[in-house]
Amino acid sequence: MSDPLTEPADPTRDPSAPEPAAGEPAELLEALDPDQRAVAEHLTGPMSVLAGAGTGKTRAITYRIAYGVRTGAYDPRRMLAVTFTARAAGELRSRLRDLGAGAVQARTFHAAALRQLSYFWPRVVGGAVPQIAPHKASLVAEAAGRLGLGADRVTVRDLAAEVEWSKVSLVTPEDYPRVAAKTDRDEVGGHDRATIARLLELYESVKTERGVIDFEDVLLSMVAMLIERTDVRDEVRGQYNRFVVDEYQDVSPLQQRLLDLWLGDSKELCVVGDVSQTIYSFTGATPRFLTEFPRRYPGAAVVRLVRDYRSTPQVVRVANEILARAGRDRDRAAVELVAQRPSSVPVRYETYDDDAAEAAGVAGRIGELAKEGVSLSEMAVLFRTNAQSEALEQALAEQGIGYLLRGGERFFSRREVREAIVLLRGAVRSMADAELGPTVRDLLSGAGWSPEPPAQRGAARERWDALNSLVQLADDLAATRRADLGDFVAELDERASAQHAPTVEGVTLASFHAAKGLEWDAVFLVGVSEGLLPISHAGDYAEIAEERRLLYVGVTRAREHLELSFARARQVGGRASRKRSRFLDGMWPEEERAGRGAGGDRVGKRAAARARAETFATEHPEAVELFEGLRAWRADAARLRGWPAYSVLPDATLQQIAVHRPADLRQLGLIRGVGATKLDRFGGQVLAVVRGEDVDVEEWLARTEG
Repeated sequence: MSDPLTEPADPTRDPSAPEPAAGEPAELLEALDPDQRAVAEHLTGPMSVLAGAGTGKTRAITYRIAYGVRTGAYDPRRMLAVTFTARAAGELRSRLRDLGAGAVQARTFHAAALRQLSYFWPRVVGGAVPQIAPHKASLVAEAAGRLGLGADRVTVRDLAAEVEWSKVSLVTPEDYPRVAAKTDRDEVGGHDRATIARLLELYESVKTERGVIDFEDVLLSMVAMLIERTDVRDEVRGQYNRFVVDEYQDVSPLQQRLLDLWLGDSKELCVVGDVSQTIYSFTGATPRFLTEFPRRYPGAAVVRLVRDYRSTPQVVRVANEILARAGRDRDRAAVELVAQRPSSVPVRYETYDDDAAEAAGVAGRIGELAKEGVSLSEMAVLFRTNAQSEALEQALAEQGIGYLLRGGERFFSRREVREAIVLLRGAVRSMADAELGPTVRDLLSGAGWSPEPPAQRGAARERWDALNSLVQLADDLAATRRADLGDFVAELDERASAQHAPTVEGVTLASFHAAKGLEWDAVFLVGVSEGLLPISHAGDYAEIAEERRLLYVGVTRAREHLELSFARARQVGGRASRKRSRFLDGMWPEEERAGRGAGGDRVGKRAAARARAETFATEHPEAVELFEGLRAWRADAARLRGWPAYSVLPDATLQQIAVHRPADLRQLGLIRGVGATKLDRFGGQVLAVVRGEDVDVEEWLARTEG
């Protein structure tokens, strides 16, 4: 059988070129810690790897595969490694190539099933596989229209999500009302379960009429072929006799059904996952298959990876504490991380007056870390909902800090990137033997790249950043393995198919969900307040537990610097009604918890404020007089506007102003808590106070705002 999952040979690559230097199989094991080594050495039989964040799970499984190939225990052509994102599959293939196991297939479930389906469809059905609909929205909207349901864009989105859930959960339209009631699923768009069941039927009819299938149909069709056709089943099982599944906590019932059919009676299965990173239950994913693995496979080896090589002890402590505070509800399969990195800076907790102040404060901290040498590409701001990004984008732009919105325009769709790849591809034959790094620099110089970035930000800088990331990728490729221009173009093609973009200089803005699988030196978690974490519509125990895991995922993205923050109010001068997330109970600094008993809140806050003032006076005696002057000015400004004093500028910001004594608006704007709005409204008055001038706030207010 020709392999339905093997990609066509790359015409730019020399098939006789050797794999990276192999060495003795035992040398591979020397690079692993004892737990990782236990994974690599267990080559046969079922195995479950419970791998905490940052514990090197990808390293463990790729070395296991490479060790099995080098010892002759595995035939690389008969092994399939499966994961959940094209980016993760691309990383697996890249690592396996570097370890001399490039013949092992690494795919997503959908990619593997689609290649099999394309191979068998002409024989089983005839003709070519139907076109795959890129989105469900138009199909769902038409089905809803036939039912007479008025469905706006948001409702169509929610209905499409319910269609996807039912299909990956193997719930038929006939069974939907019963299963939805049993699992207590909320009504979608205000429609009862019987109506949703009818919608599911009509959705399938609309697809058939249009002659298209959806992504779930790829897996469902392959499942049907494997069940109904003995020849298909025997051929697939004859091709593959060993499987590795990464991110197993995210597997759906449909994916598990396909995996079972691939396996047949074989028990040569290694699964890797972390129940504490199950954050896609709303899509049908369930950690049940991971937690019940030893029950399904009696005698299966179970290895825990607990050594965290990613994060500092300070970050690890917060991550462990978040899970520990779940109490008896913590999953027994969860691992407790053990930090391996040296101790570093403490985790920071910040409370801001409003969303704009929070965004400005985070942007200010990013600027400070950049000055300390932390690369912008090694910083990220993570949030619960995409709507939170707008204030952050504005604050970063105001401070001249570049950013990338994960989930925005795809890197390989950018015009300058597409043109650069065409240029590189055209030069493969003529410059095949040239040194990779200088060659790429010379070629991309003709596309607008230069050794130094443009002075201005905006579109010109974004184009340069994109081209420069290609230059850096070429250098990285040349440093890790012997590579020529053809290899580089092949790498870019594979990355484009996997949407695995190279690193671009700029702060990453991403949702918690989009950040899974990534890591940065510095991570800012914003909006860690009730209503956002947990999200307001999380009602039952399971949904709240998933929100806790979502925070855990966010925390464990940080290598060294971790800062958590929230704003008491949404708008400037708005009611300070927000409270920090319940998941951080007992972890937030003491002043946030002071006086939580009945009637003691104000007393506790006053005591905490006095303690902070005493500490400030001890550490900065030279700034105390100016600080008191600023507080007096603030009291007048707040009184005349009818605002609480902290909504003008909080004490922490006034203290920083008193210490740094800014000479102009630019310097004042660099201080944390002074955003563009407050700079415009109060900047002149604050600078006058700093200069020692008498400020008539009432006259100033009448002159500037009247």
